[in-house]
Amino acid sequence: MMPYSIRGTQYYRVTVADRPREAYELLSSLADRGVNLLAFTAVPSGPDHVQFTLFPEDSSLLEAESKQAGLALDGPHPAILVQGDDELGALAKVHQRLADASVAIYASSGVTDGRDSFGYLIYVQEDQFDRAMAALEIAER
Repeated sequence: MMPYSIRGTQYYRVTVADRPREAYELLSSLADRGVNLLAFTAVPSGPDHVQFTLFPEDSSLLEAESKQAGLALDGPHPAILVQGDDELGALAKVHQRLADASVAIYASSGVTDGRDSFGYLIYVQEDQFDRAMAALEIAER
């Protein structure tokens, strides 16, 4: 086992109009409803929309609360969340295991916290998820 916290997770996408308060309104609405996010990204989607990608701690809670709030979610989709101590080559070791298992990573995003820890999201195709988890020695989603 690698010396990191590695676990399967799910993500959902929601596309909304690109307005100055949109991220605040979305995030505060979810927080008010008790939805805790492990990660969150936002990218432009066309000239006047933004696509939010939400990684909830509890997928069923996000689904239920989003339905009540009238949010149209796309998902769930599989991903892998890696967290650990930042060290030279940390992500290379993760990628090596996935490459050795012939798992294609089609997107990823990472960040350090400035205090020697990092978080890294790996997006894999649904049909490669179980193989990716096995390569990283993770038994459950």
